[in-house]
Amino acid sequence: MRSIPLALPAVLAGALLLTACGSQKVVPGNDGSTRARASGSPGPPADPSCGPRPSEESTTSGAPPLFGDSPAPEEDGIRIIDSSGDTRGCVTFQVTNHEAEPFTYTITFSFLSDSGEALTRTERTVLSVGARQTAEHTVSTDGLPPDVPDTARVRITEVRTVPTDETFPEGGPCPPSGTRVYTDDGDAAMGLRVVGLHLENCGTRAIRLDGYPRVQPLDEDHDPVTTVRVLHGGSTIATGTGIDGPPRPLVLEPGERARAGLVWRNTVEAGVGDPVDAPYARVWAKPGAAPMTVTPEFDLGTTGKLGVGPWEKDGTSRSATGGASGGWPPRPSSGSTAPARP
Repeated sequence: MRSIPLALPAVLAGALLLTACGSQKVVPGNDGSTRARASGSPGPPADPSCGPRPSEESTTSGAPPLFGDSPAPEEDGIRIIDSSGDTRGCVTFQVTNHEAEPFTYTITFSFLSDSGEALTRTERTVLSVGARQTAEHTVSTDGLPPDVPDTARVRITEVRTVPTDETFPEGGPCPPSGTRVYTDDGDAAMGLRVVGLHLENCGTRAIRLDGYPRVQPLDEDHDPVTTVRVLHGGSTIATGTGIDGPPRPLVLEPGERARAGLVWRNTVEAGVGDPVDAPYARVWAKPGAAPMTVTPEFDLGTTGKLGVGPWEKDGTSRSATGGASGGWPPRPSSGSTAPARP
């Protein structure tokens, strides 16, 4: 897991002293990209719990910049750039898309004590950062234990990126196809991993499914992992996974959902080869469907195998305009905030 080193004197590398939020606006850069700069105008899209944004005078009238003239180093397109000016703690971070198409970013922030002890973590999803553009957002320190001192710190511990045209997070806009695909957090025990692959009909027409989703593991560079065999059924990996059974034709009305299971082992055997980690997967719900990219975090060890179960209705209904009903729980959020747009 890579993190962004923020290289502060006498503190843990990659940690940022938390105080508050600054004010920003977006202006064009000299290289043709779009960048955000400090201003008295409304600031970057904020975590809703960051509180009111201060004026330009309040953010520039006293303390020197935390990093002087040198912002924190960028890694994976993300860097933390500011934490000053508000009584309610929040951090401003910058997302730069160096690719030729829009990408959506999910960043995991870990909050640390003064001694470096992990206190909690949260995710922030930034939707659709344009090609070769930079956007600024904020994440708050709300959720920290009440006795945490003002010297709490944050570091970025993980960054995941997905082409915007291939990801539509749960609770966000519905894709043009009317079919949303996403994964849950899954279960892990004794080296066995089981993750749910979910499909939601968020459109206005019925969706027909019959068989297995097509799943292609992808590495950190979004390149196909060709050394992994994708097999049908959980029994190809282990017994009792709950994702076996014959595929059956399904019709999902608007608001209905289906699910399929992904199962693998992370066993590592000496001399077999290098362990395979594939954080992403491209998924085709059925032949001819547009591909969607999800983040199941495959840690396949040296097994070289991934089991995929058939589609089945999962008992959840969600209206086309939102609102869940039924017995299937929504994807665990792990304390994540709502998706943000640049």
